[in-house]
Amino acid sequence: MNTRILDAANKHFASNYFEARQKFRDYVGEAGAGEARVYTSPARGPGGEELSTDVAWFGDRQASRIGVLISATHGAEGYCGSAAQLDWLAELGYEKLKPDEAMLLIHAINPYGFAWDRRVTQEGCDLNRNFIDFTAPLPQNEGYDVLADSLVPSALDGAVFAAAEAAIEKYRSRYGETAYRKARTTGQYRHPTGMFFGGFGPTVARQTLERIVSDYSIASRQLVLVIDYHTGLGPYGYGELQCEQASGMIGYQRARDIFGHSVTSPDLGTSSSLVLNGTQDDYWQRILGDRHVYVCLEFGTYPPEAARPVLRADHWLYAFGKAQIHTDFGREVRRGVKQHYYPDRPDWKEMVLYRSRQVHRQMMEGMRT
Repeated sequence: MNTRILDAANKHFASNYFEARQKFRDYVGEAGAGEARVYTSPARGPGGEELSTDVAWFGDRQASRIGVLISATHGAEGYCGSAAQLDWLAELGYEKLKPDEAMLLIHAINPYGFAWDRRVTQEGCDLNRNFIDFTAPLPQNEGYDVLADSLVPSALDGAVFAAAEAAIEKYRSRYGETAYRKARTTGQYRHPTGMFFGGFGPTVARQTLERIVSDYSIASRQLVLVIDYHTGLGPYGYGELQCEQASGMIGYQRARDIFGHSVTSPDLGTSSSLVLNGTQDDYWQRILGDRHVYVCLEFGTYPPEAARPVLRADHWLYAFGKAQIHTDFGREVRRGVKQHYYPDRPDWKEMVLYRSRQVHRQMMEGMRT
């Protein structure tokens, strides 16, 4: 047992978004070497609180080589990413930066989702499906269209619910598990209260990221290495380094050169994720091309099928049960989402920090290649 990492986990992991944000601000302040900014969100927390994305820059403001650490793309997954960012600060990662190097920490890019323990943004969008070009025809997902009323039925029990479950099982039996996963998770752009909805336009969170990138002139840099923290796919506690299809096999090779042979790719079928529409890497690829490396650091929690009932309840609540959002039932739904994407257990948190430290080290070494 690594008691040092366990002690760090007890300090860095937070119990809610507001504690995580305060910890981030405190750690950045204690570091004394960073430039901090706050990007206020128009959304509000469960008690009407102000929400924000907080940003800190370390190193040469004109550096040509930078790393970017992003938490809470999927809000409820922010507990992991926030703790990893705090651990980088606590381990004095900024002191290891060399001339012409810098690090940009983006804390809670989706503060609404983090504060409400939802994966989605205030618009009900999956941010990691929202980075498409909305001036072009929207991607089609006929499988989701067929399953839409079954994945988020109008009732969570009784005959309607039973019929929905039967329809899902019929689809899985007829088309297979991979087709079902593609239909459910790859992104859809027609059902705004449904799962994995990519939106009808750029979300506030996407626009916030674009503002940050503009404010810090990221697109002009020579090399940008991005780590986007996620949870929910893969073996419990394991941190998988996933590439996205947007960067193609060339991007995969760039990532593997820095992070080693544990990097996975949906193009190769080695990733626990499928090929997705509108991922954040679509954005980085558009603005930086081969001057960037993007990896999703995905920590496994519980089996994917265990996510379906908690996400179904979450989407049902906001589609059909809005009057219950602030009731005991609504709070129980939020707890279910949080517990699935944030196993508040010492072993899981230890694994997160151990792997994060390895990836952070590789990232900083990769700036010098």
